[in-house]
Amino acid sequence: MIVPSRPCSTSRSIRWAIASSRSTCCTDRPDGPLVVTSADQPFGVYVHVPFCASKCDYCAFATWTDRHHLVDVYLDALEIDIARAVAAGMPLATTVFVGGGTPTLVPPERLGAVIRSIPVTGDAEISVECNPDDVTHDLLEHYGDAGVNRVSIGVQSMVGHVLGTLGRRHDQRNVASAVEAVRSVGLPTFNLDIIYGAAGESQDDWEHTVRSVLEFDPPHVSAYALTVEAGTPLAGQVDRHPDDDDQADKYEVVDTLMTAAGLENYEVSNWARPGHECRHNLLYWRQQDYLGFGCASHSHRDGRRWWNVRTPERYVDLVRAGAATESAGETLDTDTRRMEGLQLAVRLRDGVSPEVFAPHDLDELLRGGLLRRDHDRVVLTRTGRLMANAVSMRLR
Repeated sequence: MIVPSRPCSTSRSIRWAIASSRSTCCTDRPDGPLVVTSADQPFGVYVHVPFCASKCDYCAFATWTDRHHLVDVYLDALEIDIARAVAAGMPLATTVFVGGGTPTLVPPERLGAVIRSIPVTGDAEISVECNPDDVTHDLLEHYGDAGVNRVSIGVQSMVGHVLGTLGRRHDQRNVASAVEAVRSVGLPTFNLDIIYGAAGESQDDWEHTVRSVLEFDPPHVSAYALTVEAGTPLAGQVDRHPDDDDQADKYEVVDTLMTAAGLENYEVSNWARPGHECRHNLLYWRQQDYLGFGCASHSHRDGRRWWNVRTPERYVDLVRAGAATESAGETLDTDTRRMEGLQLAVRLRDGVSPEVFAPHDLDELLRGGLLRRDHDRVVLTRTGRLMANAVSMRLR
């Protein structure tokens, strides 16, 4: 059985030229980001912070535990890289997402300076990923001064032995104080991130995690199936690999409890109260444009996508030299882009047109309970979400 898995922090893309700069339409707020009232089209900015205190056993992202001596020069490079993109006419950002890695490991005033250098619209969603142990009122005040209005807290589990199995180092008891800090500074929204399927995690453990998370009354929850990525410590330990049926059962638990709590599933692995959907992730899922800054960050523009060099040292060196930070890229042909768009869209709450399935396939998927009709659309059922990849193979 196919179960929902965690997406990459970003998709992939390639460098582009913008004819004219929009920097003249921005107003520089002394204690906040560069802001305008609106933008013609959604546009996202992703900022990668590759530093971690420890590496989780399942993590395949570009992160390092032994590069903290590079923090200052890396943040300097980010500001330089962003400034060059702005001067070249980077569109105004409607969403900004700072991920990693562990962004909360770097000085908040320095990270705030990076965020403030990004021209954004007045209603921009600006998110930062946070480790529960690092979240304090003071840290969030620094973030708020920079315009941050959303944080994503990496809870993963509320059971100590499961966190240990995952290689997580934070104390689950600090989640409560982190959420309290978020509310004390008045951030309008936040996400709690959880993972299911770790070795030794029972159904009771998972239900405890979900119920504990819901006690915080979160406006948004992401629940991802643990996946095995090549090259990670987890990949070489077959006895710790997740079981598909176990993960399917746990998905049904989380969906049932989220729905009962008033959080609606709007993407296979994401639930939110109305108005609290993650706009940045929706931008990815809708194939809209975004630019990534930092090592290994990914970008997309008009069907072209590219990704930066992987290591922080190489990224810093290239920025200092005034050279392109791109490592590789690709251009999608029309058919491939259309099909990828459908594969993403079918995972969303709005679903897709019935016409993207052959009549006999559509009938089979409806009769099999994987799809249901919703006015002039078809959307995945809960069972269909568990089989989303298989449903996607029927798209035409």
